[in-house]
Amino acid sequence: MSASDPAGPGPGPGARRQLVDECAALLRAPGGARMSGEGLGARAADSGVRLPDLASAVLEAAAAVWAELSPDAVDTPAGMHRRAGQLFSATHSLLDSVCHGFIRQDHAEVERHDLDRAEFINDLLTGRAEPGELAARAHRYGIRLAATHTVLIARGAGITADISHRIDVALAARFGDGNTLTTLRGGELVCISVGGLRGVGAELAHLLLAQLGAGKWQLGIGRAQPGLRGLATSLSEAGSTLDHAEKLGFTTPVLHAGDLLVFPVLLRDREAITDLVITVLGPLRTARGGARLYLDTLAVLFDNQGNHTATARQMHLSVRAVSYRLERIRDLTGYHPGEPTQRFTLHAAVLGARLLGWPEDQA
Repeated sequence: MSASDPAGPGPGPGARRQLVDECAALLRAPGGARMSGEGLGARAADSGVRLPDLASAVLEAAAAVWAELSPDAVDTPAGMHRRAGQLFSATHSLLDSVCHGFIRQDHAEVERHDLDRAEFINDLLTGRAEPGELAARAHRYGIRLAATHTVLIARGAGITADISHRIDVALAARFGDGNTLTTLRGGELVCISVGGLRGVGAELAHLLLAQLGAGKWQLGIGRAQPGLRGLATSLSEAGSTLDHAEKLGFTTPVLHAGDLLVFPVLLRDREAITDLVITVLGPLRTARGGARLYLDTLAVLFDNQGNHTATARQMHLSVRAVSYRLERIRDLTGYHPGEPTQRFTLHAAVLGARLLGWPEDQA
């Protein structure tokens, strides 16, 4: 709980009396005591005093100091007015200084908490910390290391520490403290959620849309995995999902690792997929203009489930031009996407080419 949390308990009677006495001593000090006031505000923040209680203590101290003033010490109404003005000015200065010190200390505490939290999440995901020490820290954040968790990663040029903090607070408010942990890690927003918790991906996508707008971010969601090793696995799956989406040109904002399992399988035997790409698509490099023109046509065709009209519309071509390119592909490679027995091989080769960056990397 933040020291400035208005819902927190106020100081006890003894602590409040001491706080009022310290404020009164500063008001009696000649020339004010701004630095001392800032120190008092910082100590109040550290001890859990709420900001409204601190301001109230300053005003109570001002009333006590005014009550100490003997009527015999002031000869005229003008003198009384002057003394009141001096006390008012000193009270205003003290209130300003204690609030400044309180807020600065409160912000510093929030920053320390965020740094500790980010370091914990990083150690949790990398598994570098000693398990016993990590378990003790996990208890502080409501994380059970043996439980099942899901890791979500969001990428976007506009994701900042402030946005990450706002999203973290919003998710905690929506799903409860300890059910989600969110931080900025390597320029990416990383969220750990309790496995089986429904709606985290959709809510995170909604928050990203509100913070960044459409088309400026992409979210990868790993599969729910148990234990410390499972956290690292889910993290890797979420990151790989985004990597594959970038290579394949997928623009879907939310991607689930479970939906893209075929791509790690393709890349697991890199030699085999390279051989498939070169064997099936290699002859396209002899075409006028190179292989890229025909590879793009096949990619758009498969994205549109083999629909020639939709492919032509997306590529700003005529249907006849698309058909001509497909005939050229059959002439050069011997494969045609219209043949059921050849469609899968051709599609797998196109996906493999995207993943490998072919033909640029094979030039």
